[in-house]
Amino acid sequence: MMVDMTSAPLLSARELTKNFIVGKTMRPGSGRTLHAVDAISLDVYPGETLGLVGESGSGKSTLGRCLTRLYDVTSGELTFDGENIAKADTRALKRVRRKMQMIFQDPSASLNPRRRIRDMLSEVLKVHAIRSGAGIDERLTELMEIVGLRRDYLDRYPHEFSGGQRQRIGIARALAVEPKLIVADEPVSALDVSVQAQIVNLFADLRDQLQLTYVFIAHDLAVVRQVSNRVAVMYLGSIMELGDTDALYDKPRHPYTQALLSAIPQHGAQGKRERILLTGDLPSPLDPPKGCKFSTRCPYAQPRCSAERPVLTKAADGRSVACHFPLN
Repeated sequence: MMVDMTSAPLLSARELTKNFIVGKTMRPGSGRTLHAVDAISLDVYPGETLGLVGESGSGKSTLGRCLTRLYDVTSGELTFDGENIAKADTRALKRVRRKMQMIFQDPSASLNPRRRIRDMLSEVLKVHAIRSGAGIDERLTELMEIVGLRRDYLDRYPHEFSGGQRQRIGIARALAVEPKLIVADEPVSALDVSVQAQIVNLFADLRDQLQLTYVFIAHDLAVVRQVSNRVAVMYLGSIMELGDTDALYDKPRHPYTQALLSAIPQHGAQGKRERILLTGDLPSPLDPPKGCKFSTRCPYAQPRCSAERPVLTKAADGRSVACHFPLN
């Protein structure tokens, strides 16, 4: 699907920040600040899939929850479909959430085990006043067909389905409100490899069929390459590199991106990529390095890296890199 990068972004974040206070007690001034999302700026364009990758603890899921305002943001700007939603109240968010939805890693955790699928999906339609009366049954049938499930599954309970089927139900629930944007947080990581491929193909088909826009969060870099137009690489709450998927995978410019991609098995004509093993432990977001956050593990680090934090800078080729000495 072609994406018009000159159009206005559907979703735009500027200096978006989310902090958590941990270890807080009744004593004034107690607690420490955990920098989960640290002044991130990015745009998501209509019809595109923006992949979001990084190690566990990089802040990917927290960013996804901030983009959909499931988490309140600490500071920064967040614009969706032309509306500033960074500080939107409950009433405004209810209206906005008809246009944006989130799909989670474990569909079982988001499906009420004591309710039939029909009841859960009908409730979504009623709450958002999308359909009423006979229109509800008609829409439920449509949703089952769209995600590749039989209509009679509506009268079953979540425990009667496989993991892949439950994820299809989660997708159906997200689609019920006819959203423009879906943030998918590790939607295939809990599934078998063969089922993963089916769900990934479903996401691609739905994007083209329903004109959807995705933020696709995953730790499986091969899956992200398959579904994404562009990829943002996160480390300790910051974006290290952002750019076109093929260009980023074929020739990473940030040392952290290079290290992540070196773990992907290479076959056939692609040849072999030298495996880069990062040394040292992942720093704590409670006490990130003062300069470049990756400087304590970077094989190319120089004195400037530990003293000065690099800014995510856009190059002539459209790639954005946060590195004082980007790779050629």
